[in-house]
Amino acid sequence: MMPRILSTPLSRAATPIPAGKPRGVHADVLAAVLPGPGRDRLAGGEVLVVTTGQQPALFTGPLYTFHKALSAIALAQRLERERGVPVVPVFWVAGDDHDFAEANHAWVLGADGEPVKIVLRERPHEAPQLPLFRERCGAEIAAALDALKAALPDSEFRSAALAWLEQSYRSENNLADAAAEAINATLASRGLAVFRAHDRSAKRAAAPWLLRGLGETLDDGLTPVLVEGRLGRDRLRRDGGDFVTRRGGERFTRAQLEQIAAAAPERLSPNVLLRPLIEAALFPTVAYVGGPGEMEYLPESAPLFSRLGVAPQAHIPRWSAELESRYAAIGNAVQHVDPTLERTVQSARNAALAGTHEIEKKLVASLKRTETTAAGQLARARAALMPLGQPQERVLTIASFLARYSAGLLDEIAAQVARWAAGL
Repeated sequence: MMPRILSTPLSRAATPIPAGKPRGVHADVLAAVLPGPGRDRLAGGEVLVVTTGQQPALFTGPLYTFHKALSAIALAQRLERERGVPVVPVFWVAGDDHDFAEANHAWVLGADGEPVKIVLRERPHEAPQLPLFRERCGAEIAAALDALKAALPDSEFRSAALAWLEQSYRSENNLADAAAEAINATLASRGLAVFRAHDRSAKRAAAPWLLRGLGETLDDGLTPVLVEGRLGRDRLRRDGGDFVTRRGGERFTRAQLEQIAAAAPERLSPNVLLRPLIEAALFPTVAYVGGPGEMEYLPESAPLFSRLGVAPQAHIPRWSAELESRYAAIGNAVQHVDPTLERTVQSARNAALAGTHEIEKKLVASLKRTETTAAGQLARARAALMPLGQPQERVLTIASFLARYSAGLLDEIAAQVARWAAGL
């Protein structure tokens, strides 16, 4: 039985979507897209593109990764119907990202309803800040997969969810490619084109824009370009006619950076403000679907678009939701604690997450007069609804839900997202 899904719209307003001009996609860019119908459509001629993206992570990271991807798919389908031209959804796998502490773990909802953290391994503090495409899953992935199996409920769908991740998260694979392959395995059939931004061919295509970015100095005194040096990824700042890395103090001439761009382009990467510009340069992008954090900083990239002569894409807040069954779980706890509060739960359900704190305040008072078993029920319900005190979609990986409800859950979510896209 599928859970009901409660949309929790993000507060940021979407910006107008430009008409855009359909065009073809360069062969180097296509070479970095994983196989599937989306790639075939990109290669088929002139298109428009709706993009989204996320840094890779263990077991594809939080649930909102899939919310982003399904949002891009739904918006692309809507625009294609309206405009009568091919519009392809593209997922930008940000394998350049070097935040291993954010990517090295996954949170799953355990069989007992409690969140369980699964860690691949830790990166030593003194280790270089390598991009995630250089971080192999390694031998540790076997233990991580075993931990995932132990944490998930023993349902009829658990084996399929585990097999899906085992196919991609292999010891010889890096974290970026593992995440890309896992997303592609589930969403390529829906038309999503999964783009490996860290691929050497993609870097060749991006190199001219990265070199142009060296001429820009942002408000923090640094360029929007990073180079992989002895300390890993490192921002460059201008120093006379040369460039010096912020952390490592390594000095590069312009000619040396041009040589790196030609011989080892994977060593160069954009910061968060230059990335959307390169995305719009490589793809005929009319809209980017992002989360609340991205909606905050993306407008800051406008000066770069203007100075480098690239047409900006619209910024569209992604679809957001929680599983409504979590309110049912709280309701069950209420019946054991204080049945008079059941109406409070229903009011909170209608107000989505805004009501959960009020429920908790009232229940705490009642719990003081009840058994400790009821307190445990409430704690588990809250852990599922707001794990670590954060919305479910920002913490728990999708495997938590595929193991409980089957891959058919994606169809249920996609239907909700399609209604969201129609109303934009």
